[in-house]
Amino acid sequence: MKEKYDIIIIGAGVIGCAVASKLSAYKARIAVLESAHDLACGASKANSGIVHGGFDALPGSKKAFFNVLGCALTEWESKRLDFPYRKNGSMVLAFDKEEEKTLHTLMERGIKNRVPGLSIISGEQARGLESGISEKVTAALLCTSSGIVSPYEETLAYAENACVNGAEFFFDTRVTGVTGRDKEMSVRTANGEIYTARAVINCAGVHADEICAAYEGRDKEKMPRFEITPRRGEYILMDKTEGNKTERTLFHTPTALGKGILVTPTVHGNLLIGPTADDIEDKDDARTTSAGGERVFAGARKSVPSLSLKAAITRFSGVRAHPSGDDFIVGKAFDGWYNAAGIESPGLTCAPAIGRFLAEEAADDLCLSVNKEYISERKGIRAFAAMDEEERAQAVARDPAFGRIVCRCEQVTEAEIVDAIRRPLGARDLDGIKRRTRAGMGRCQSGFCMPRTAEILARELGMDVCAVTKCGGGSFMAEGHIDE
Repeated sequence: MKEKYDIIIIGAGVIGCAVASKLSAYKARIAVLESAHDLACGASKANSGIVHGGFDALPGSKKAFFNVLGCALTEWESKRLDFPYRKNGSMVLAFDKEEEKTLHTLMERGIKNRVPGLSIISGEQARGLESGISEKVTAALLCTSSGIVSPYEETLAYAENACVNGAEFFFDTRVTGVTGRDKEMSVRTANGEIYTARAVINCAGVHADEICAAYEGRDKEKMPRFEITPRRGEYILMDKTEGNKTERTLFHTPTALGKGILVTPTVHGNLLIGPTADDIEDKDDARTTSAGGERVFAGARKSVPSLSLKAAITRFSGVRAHPSGDDFIVGKAFDGWYNAAGIESPGLTCAPAIGRFLAEEAADDLCLSVNKEYISERKGIRAFAAMDEEERAQAVARDPAFGRIVCRCEQVTEAEIVDAIRRPLGARDLDGIKRRTRAGMGRCQSGFCMPRTAEILARELGMDVCAVTKCGGGSFMAEGHIDE
């Protein structure tokens, strides 16, 4: 049995890591249990990267409250924790009179939710702002307060901040059951370990309903009753040659299944299109399909007709946690148990607000005192590609590894890869390097840089290169050495 903690957080996605970061501002022993091999391995690495303004959520809902507050907090958080963010604005496009009516409904919701920077403009005005959008667009809802962010880098930033302030992270640690009462919780895991704590915060994404169902204790009847439907969304990432197709995020008019196919720039200069919205049975089924790709491309070309599949460099999908009640399940269920469940879109936007809310609620209930040694700021990996010539010269003089380019597409150096491995909660596989440095995210999708990245990873971790994996588990990249 592990030592006793004050709080156990289940899940190391953006919500769980935001909660951990905020809680580490208090004097508390915090453990974060994650079933995957690294941070941000679920929906937090496979989403649209949008900071939504907050006009879509129903007024009075938890979604609306946390969305608007989270949108306002994200820019400040990006500066405090040094992750990429840009306030680029968005437009919801209407293609006929019926969709124009929906724009007015969204506008009314936005006003009730106190979303700043909203206006409805004509199709001609929309094309004046974004020349590439379709001639068939008749009107648009413009929101100047929305933005874009790197979702996995935001997750990493929260986690590193929590770690340097004392939070402990345990990976490959799947929770199988929880028992307890009166703030004495025991959390069982698939590897046989038992963790104990005064409180549990459930941030388990698509598996949050299973975590609630796995609780056995006196207060079981107080646990919220809900089910999570896994909703898969497929995306296509376009090359940076397409990054100038739009400055703003372009949405279709939303339906019951979501916000439709969007076209958006990314903070790193690519263009992202998607997602689909398909309810599936397997919560971990993040495959891509030919039919899904066709729907993504057709929907994106409806907004921006000039898009070409020749510029596509990769496809991916993420699985969203759609709750049976259609609203977030956030807050204390009973003494010692807190939920952040059913956090589908706009969950990424809401993360700073949900993290703060749950941390304050748990800290108050547990009478935690302020951590006077709390380190509030964090510096990310300085990208060589973002430096000017003078900064590059200084970086190489300081560390010659900055002079060795490993990833040509994204101009990632050996120094950045080494930093990504040596940092708190550093990378342990190739996908971990990719999320932390972008090595392998460019046009060739690691076709050139993968062998050298694997060599650096093996060297830094003191392992044979044949033990290096793509994403943990058995995803080995090599079978053996060729005899000389």
